[in-house]
Amino acid sequence: MSEPHLKREIGLFTALSTVMGTVIGGGVFFKVASVVEVTGSASMTLAAWVLGGLLTICAGLSAAELAAAIPRTGGAIKYIEYTYGKLPGFLMGWALMLVYYPANIAALSIIFSTQFLNLFHLSLAWHLPIAIICGLSITLINFMGARVGGALQSIALIFKLIPIAIIVIFGLFSKSEVSVSLLPVTVGAHLNYWTAFSSGLLATMFAYDGWISIGNIAGEMKHPEKDLPRAIVLGLVFITIIYALVNFVFLKSLPISQIAGNQNTASQAAQLIFGPLGGKLVTIGILISVYGAINGYTLTGMRIPFAMASEDALPFSQHLKKNFTTNLRPYFAGLVEFGIALIMMFMGSFDTLTDMLVFVMWIFNVMLFIALFILRRREPELKRPYKVPGYPVIPIIAIIGGLFILIVTILTQFGLAITGLILTGIGIPVYYYHQRHTQASSKTK
Repeated sequence: MSEPHLKREIGLFTALSTVMGTVIGGGVFFKVASVVEVTGSASMTLAAWVLGGLLTICAGLSAAELAAAIPRTGGAIKYIEYTYGKLPGFLMGWALMLVYYPANIAALSIIFSTQFLNLFHLSLAWHLPIAIICGLSITLINFMGARVGGALQSIALIFKLIPIAIIVIFGLFSKSEVSVSLLPVTVGAHLNYWTAFSSGLLATMFAYDGWISIGNIAGEMKHPEKDLPRAIVLGLVFITIIYALVNFVFLKSLPISQIAGNQNTASQAAQLIFGPLGGKLVTIGILISVYGAINGYTLTGMRIPFAMASEDALPFSQHLKKNFTTNLRPYFAGLVEFGIALIMMFMGSFDTLTDMLVFVMWIFNVMLFIALFILRRREPELKRPYKVPGYPVIPIIAIIGGLFILIVTILTQFGLAITGLILTGIGIPVYYYHQRHTQASSKTK
């Protein structure tokens, strides 16, 4: 199960930077609108962000054990396949290809367009065209090669952190007429307490997305058993604190009524803190951050169908494997990914798309946490460079939290949940059709 060619040269600081760079994205700037809308109060909004961070810490610590024990290219898809078999592994790859990456690209392109229109005071008629141009431009940039896409990602990482740092540092000390009460934790008038709490927690999970990739570096760490849990805990604790502080600044800058459902909250709060010009500069930084986040999903996402096609796991694999003749760029897979994202731009809003991708991926997340128990029992001799601390409590918390997210989504957004399940379930007949087709082709040769 080991890969001896991997050099163990990653230390704690690099691992910590990887954790924070992977998880921090555009969600923290825009999900506050939906969290406030469903909670109706500052105290429950901040509580939801903190609890979302704690659940993410438990999830990251749990999944990292699988990553360290099964250091295979393909990440979570291979962990699922190793534990449950080829069909579940295929379905996760299918869900990543059909739902997760396209929905991320579509949702963030929509929010990019929303901020762009607000910044330049353009007509709503430009909303969808700008979203399409945004997503398409990044796809074309990635056709120029992974080096170009990676360079854009490095630049965007800097701009991702600058708006957050400026908003937190200056926002905490700026004068405000809005008072924020942290205790007791209450909800808005005429709202059910547990409905507000569960919906608020669900809304935060998109901003914490990305933790599933954290464990992929385990095979290259000098001391994974010691440094990986430290990097996960410290990194996600820092992120949770940052998210809570950013949201606190928003809540102290604008009244609850102006934040609820308002996806321009970040830019409006920045204008109040820094004035019109400063606010616009921060908004431009946020736009670059979002553009970079879309690039990250495009860069990685277009390689999922390409990787699956390389293993002949998909129909029309010969087309999905097509590259430009010079630099091995999976352009056909990229076009498929953008095509799916384009359809989603026409059909869904930012919150609808992000909630659907969170629901679908947490189905597989729960399977990963359960796989931890299955493999501990089935293969106790499996080499584990890192073991989840606090076993079995930490993974049990992750399982309970994951099931809670799934049940809440089914109860509160049934149509969305069914859509996600249908899109994922379509992979089952596709898998068996391709298996039969492959077997028939091999017999005729």
